[in-house]
Parts: sequence; C-alpha cells; structure tokens
Amino acid sequence: MKVKIKGVARLDRRTKNLISRVCRGEIAILDHEDIDEVACDALILARVRGVVNVKSSITGKYYNPGPLNLCDAGIRLLDCVGPRVMEAVRDGDVVEIIGNTLRKNGTIICQGTILGRAEVLERLKEARTCLADRVDAFVLNTMEHAKQERSLILRDITFPELRTRIAGRHVLVVARGRGYHDDLRAVIPYIYEMRPVVIAVDGAADTLLRFGVLPHIIVGDMDSASDRALKHGSELVVHVYPSGHSPGRERLKQLSVEAVECQVPGLSEDLALLLAYEKGAELIVIVGSHSSVEDFLDKGRQGMSSTFLTRLKVGSVLIDAKGVSKLYKNSARGRDIAKVALAGLVPLSTSVAASQTLRQFLRLIIMQLKLATWPV
Repeated sequence: MKVKIKGVARLDRRTKNLISRVCRGEIAILDHEDIDEVACDALILARVRGVVNVKSSITGKYYNPGPLNLCDAGIRLLDCVGPRVMEAVRDGDVVEIIGNTLRKNGTIICQGTILGRAEVLERLKEARTCLADRVDAFVLNTMEHAKQERSLILRDITFPELRTRIAGRHVLVVARGRGYHDDLRAVIPYIYEMRPVVIAVDGAADTLLRFGVLPHIIVGDMDSASDRALKHGSELVVHVYPSGHSPGRERLKQLSVEAVECQVPGLSEDLALLLAYEKGAELIVIVGSHSSVEDFLDKGRQGMSSTFLTRLKVGSVLIDAKGVSKLYKNSARGRDIAKVALAGLVPLSTSVAASQTLRQFLRLIIMQLKLATWPV
C-alpha cells in the first residue's frame, strides 16, 4: 500500500525564505540541490510533514548529513520532481504525496524519487570516497583567493560607529552553523553570568529571540532575519561586498529601519568577528561557526579564504564554541528538571517582590525552564 501524506503546500525557490514561512503539518516545496544540514534541521523544527525538492537533495558530491536528519525525523522526502511543480502548485494549495508522486485535487502534478535512509547512507558513503579530491580543490581555491584578499582583511578596515560599547568587553557572535541550537543552549549560562555584547549573524537573530536573548547588534545581508527581529531595537550593520552590492540595503529601506553599512569580503560571519575585534573586544566567543570543508560546501562555497584570513587576525582573542554542547550530557530529563524547579519557586515567590537580586535569579530560572523544554 502506498504511503499517503496530505498537507498545505508552502513553496519558495529560496530555502531561507521558505523556512521563515512554513508551519507545522505543511508540505515544504523547494528548489535546493544538496540541502544543507542547517536548512534540514530548521524544517525538522518547523515540524513539516513532507519535503518535495525540485533538485537532488543529496548528490554525493560532498558529505552532507542534512537529508539523513530528515529521514531520521520521519519526514517524507520526495526528490528530483523537476521545475514544473513550481508553476503547477500555488502557495497554500492542498497537496498529497502518494508513493513517488505529488498530487493536487487527485491529479498527478509531478513524480520523483522517494529518498529513504538506505539510499542517503549510500550516497554519504560515496561522498567519503571523493573527499580527498574535494579537499584538494578546496585548499587550492582558498589559497589563491587568500592572496587576492589578504590586503583587504589583514590591513585596517574602516568600521562604522556603533552605539553599543564593545571595547574591553566579551562578545558573543552567533551564526547559523551546524548544531548551533544545541551549542547556543549550552552557553546561555555564560550569557547571563558575563553579560557579553551579543552579535547575531542575520537569521540567528530570530533564534536568539526565541531563547529570550535580544542581540545588541545584527550583522549580515538581512535576507534571513525576520521583520520582527530587524525592528526589535538591535543595531543593524549591513554587509556590503567589495563590488558595492548589498542584498539587504533595499529591504531595510522598505522597512524604514536605520542601519549602517560595512564593506568587507567574505561571509557576514567574518564581518561580525572583524567588527568585534576592531572595536576592542577583550574576548570573542563564536557559536555556529563555519570552519570545515563541509560547512563551506554546504553554503555553496568552493573555498574559505576570507574566513582563513579573519581567523589569523582575530585568533588571539577568539574561542570557537562549536560542539561545546557535546562535551557533557545532562542525565536528568528536561521535564523532570522543570518539575523540581517549579516546586522550588513556590516558597521563593513570596520574597521576590522585595529583592532585586531574587528577581534576577528568578529570571535565570525561568530561562533554564525554557531551555529544558526547548525542542532539539
């Protein structure tokens, strides 16, 4: 018997835009070759019922575990359906995945291949065998571009004036790299203890807000952060590329929000690190960084020259918290922790109103309760 999945279609050629709109129980229709792990994890968090991809979700060109995460989450993945689906289906239509077909009102719109766990594992195995050649080409590309960009990054860069004081303070930079949700959860106590300046790289601003943290500064193209995040009062630094192109300039004008611009080659993540360094940060901690070959291939980049040069420049004050959540595992379940904490709040509540210290302590406990029940 063919598996049948029915839901509202939510489609967009840009996966970034789709992720911000798709809701629980919907079927995501996208046009994305080699869906990166961050995008797949976002679709899982959105609790979509199925994913329909115009292109191949995993080509085997490099090790990309994103589609495997979708399979493990029980999300149906209909692959390689072709571009016609983007014309035949409208946003909000009710569609069905039946077998290897996508149907609307009982009519077959397109057909593709159901991508299962076994096939994904086979393609990941193939990718491992090709890794040496990919790394060789990646390194050569990185070094070639590093020669061209070294003067732009290693020498003095003109940065805009900011309202937020950074000199002499800790700075936490949050980007949306692999595993950044878990790593951000792990450093929440650091945020409340050390009170660092928080810089969000584009769409990471929305994740910070969901964790109850308002970023002081948002840096990036401004194409992934929601309108809500951009209007929340953070300072906005728009990334301008050496060519003068700035993807976010027009959008911010339409939103009527103030922003400053900064022209730097490379990733917005590099801009955030350089900004913190040049403004005199005592220590820079980064969560969700892009630092491996897979990370950059996930983003469609064939080299990491700007990141290599940036790390050379800021390395003396930089701590990369990538994978910090894997250093330890809490043995207690989140809900059990929540119950114990709530029981302790009963006697505490009688004296909270009279003490500012207790009010701050209560706020920290509430944040820990949110984190204890936050979906991974």
